Amino acid sequence: MTRHDSMVKWGVYALALVPVWFLEGLILSRWRIFGLTPMLLPLAAAAVAVLEGTVGGAGFGVAVGLLSTVVYHGNNAWMIVYLALAGLGAGLLTQYFLRQDLLGCLVCALLTLAGLDGVRMILWMVGGRAPLDAMLRLAGREIGVSMLFAAPVYLLFRWVFRRVPKSTHF
Repeated sequence: MTRHDSMVKWGVYALALVPVWFLEGLILSRWRIFGLTPMLLPLAAAAVAVLEGTVGGAGFGVAVGLLSTVVYHGNNAWMIVYLALAGLGAGLLTQYFLRQDLLGCLVCALLTLAGLDGVRMILWMVGGRAPLDAMLRLAGREIGVSMLFAAPVYLLFRWVFRRVPKSTHF
């Protein structure tokens, strides 16, 4: 793949991220589902990692992590590191254990969201902000509401994946 092809591919992925970001940041933040705002940006990172593998997943995870620090209130730089590691992990899972399909994406998205809420719960427990049972209930509901959007987010990025340049192997 040439440098131009690579720039086009990742530019199109970035353009596909824009409607996901707007949906989460502008629409779903105002019209909550069961009182919760779904997290779509981690779903996008997991979907691209499933499609592109470890290196692409980690790189896209860094980019989505940078965007997430702006979108999610109270996140610091740990979100960048977490989504890079989640992209790397999702890429590894689909490379060795899962298929690069909707089911593989659903598993990776669920693990990404569960890990994200796990990190948040650890940070909140260290800060003594809330009891564990309340955080577990909230995390379960938040993951459930977010998973409603996993398939549409995956389908958007799969559509992009099928239309962008790919490297050829001889």
